[in-house]
Amino acid sequence: MDFEQDNNTALALQNAVTTIELGTLAVTTRPHDYIAAATSNNTRRAYQSDIRHFIQAGSTLPTTFEGILAYLQHYAATLNPRTLERRLTAIKNWHLYQGFADPTTHPTIRKTLSGIKNIHGKPKDKAPPFTIETLSCMVNYLKASSRLIDCRNLALLQIGFFGAFRRSELVNLTWDNISFVSEGVEILITHSKTDQENVGQICAIPYGNDEICPVTALLAWRERAKDNLGYVFCRVGKNTAGAARLNANHINIIIQSVVRACHLPDANTYSSHSLRRGFATEASRKGAPFGTIKRQGRWRHEGTVLGYIDEGKRFDQNAAGIILKSDK
Repeated sequence: MDFEQDNNTALALQNAVTTIELGTLAVTTRPHDYIAAATSNNTRRAYQSDIRHFIQAGSTLPTTFEGILAYLQHYAATLNPRTLERRLTAIKNWHLYQGFADPTTHPTIRKTLSGIKNIHGKPKDKAPPFTIETLSCMVNYLKASSRLIDCRNLALLQIGFFGAFRRSELVNLTWDNISFVSEGVEILITHSKTDQENVGQICAIPYGNDEICPVTALLAWRERAKDNLGYVFCRVGKNTAGAARLNANHINIIIQSVVRACHLPDANTYSSHSLRRGFATEASRKGAPFGTIKRQGRWRHEGTVLGYIDEGKRFDQNAAGIILKSDK
């Protein structure tokens, strides 16, 4: 079939449902579905929220660099510069995908954003990393309980820590992704932030000891949740494991509730990211090679891992400490 490449045909193709016949097999595809799939749901939701805020502030789309400049100046002192920078990205993408010129590339916009960062910039809030001592305290607390929900949380926290899992990865795990082997457990992560194309990543976690053992905790949870063979970390009723998976936000709530129950300080500052950061810093302290830490956490960028490792070794080979020790 020959297609005329004029504007009308291109527009019709863009909005049409295309049917490709392969013998007796008909494959129906919607072009926009594939375009949408190129962006993660979290990113899309963030961009949609950014665009809504821009419009609710009295701006219009398409806009001009003057409109963006007024927006930046109005919110410079009240919004985090990183938030403003992300909103510029959302505005840029809206214009590009709607076929309009990108007004965010104007030199005045970039210069203004740099000035806002210089005046109003502040360090990014970071969830504190879990230490092995903190994790042990939480594990001991949960092991002392006979409640079904605490059995689940015991497995969730240990698997989350030793697998350096993101919360989105944890809540999407199914029992079909779990393979128990003689050395421990192999977990297939079918989709993640660093695997948007669903190639799949394997996370291997070995058996631990009598005090901390993520594999034993997961086995115990499987035994008690045997009526539910769907999502691994599902919602829990009074005495039964439900079919619905946890929401990603529930991970933070669970972590903070256990930290609070253990009477540890600053419970509200912890989040799911405390698991990943804690794993990297603790593994480095114990002498794990950099490459093995990066592989276990499925990090793409070395700088991210090096940052976590550096946080855990600020007092190791500390130049000031060497002076102080030599002066004794």
